[in-house]
Amino acid sequence: MNFEMNSSQTLIVEIVPLCYEFLNSSCAKFTYPLIIKLSLYGFFGLVVILTIFGNFFVILSIVHFKQLHMPTNYLVLSLAVTDLLLGGFVMPPNVIRTVETCWYLGTIFCKIHLSVNITLVTSSIINLCFIAIDRYYAVCQPLLYHTIITPFVTLIMISICWSVSFTVGFGIIFLGLNSLGIEDFSNKNIACEGGCALFQSPASSTASSLLSFYFPGIIMLSIYMKIFRVAQKQAKSIQDLKNEAKRISKEEKKATKTLAVVMGVFLSLWTPFFFCNIIDPYIGYLIPHVLFEVLAWIGFLNSTLNPMVYAFFYKWFRKALRIVLSGKIFQSGSSRMNLFLH
Repeated sequence: MNFEMNSSQTLIVEIVPLCYEFLNSSCAKFTYPLIIKLSLYGFFGLVVILTIFGNFFVILSIVHFKQLHMPTNYLVLSLAVTDLLLGGFVMPPNVIRTVETCWYLGTIFCKIHLSVNITLVTSSIINLCFIAIDRYYAVCQPLLYHTIITPFVTLIMISICWSVSFTVGFGIIFLGLNSLGIEDFSNKNIACEGGCALFQSPASSTASSLLSFYFPGIIMLSIYMKIFRVAQKQAKSIQDLKNEAKRISKEEKKATKTLAVVMGVFLSLWTPFFFCNIIDPYIGYLIPHVLFEVLAWIGFLNSTLNPMVYAFFYKWFRKALRIVLSGKIFQSGSSRMNLFLH
């Protein structure tokens, strides 16, 4: 509560809404007008539904249709699982926290929520790095591709991706590495009942941002620049290839272009968040929490858009989607349907 005296010496009491009104250690609460609150729930609810169902269809298509059982698609499958988990387990609690401006699910679940969030975002970018490596060998070393990028190697890539992401996500939060050395500042100025924000020291924000976003992002961009330079050289000599080789090269280039768009969408949507994340501790934590919420949701939209990118670029995904929605997926032998025939 804030107390003020006017010119008539009348005591004016300004009541600040709290998440837990009977706790002195409660966070402040901002209450949106009902129409805005309902609109926010409607918008975020639609995002969650699109994210879950879009990525579910990607996973179902790759798992069900045998023609899609190839190393590149196994990595796409891993990325889709990441996006599905983000939509199913991270976004819904985030919707409540964003709209209600308070966290009512307890301290332990807050730590789990933050850990899963970090794990999945890290998993996304590591998956994209491995996809970039896969595309490098497919386009730049086509004769070695099937020797080097085998299903077993892909399985190792996916295992590395998830084990590293899980270690980073849960290690940072449950070992308290995010606020190491500034615990007193956090307890006095940041921590309050009803809050669930990721607070990081300068060292933690720098290290996590560099290792989980900037370094992998630079690596991916470098690989794709190399891929497109090689692809341009190949295009000049493509007329000397046989028709079958032309078709294979075209398919590989199509996949590479599509996955490059997926990478570009990821980097463009998450860069604002990680830019603010890395500078915030160095400017005295002046960036408003609501801005972090907005930037995080912009990043989450990447998981919503990925299936739409596949639908736009991949004819096989659109055909698989029609088969699933029409119920033909339940027919005998549907898993052997040819998705690449017009």
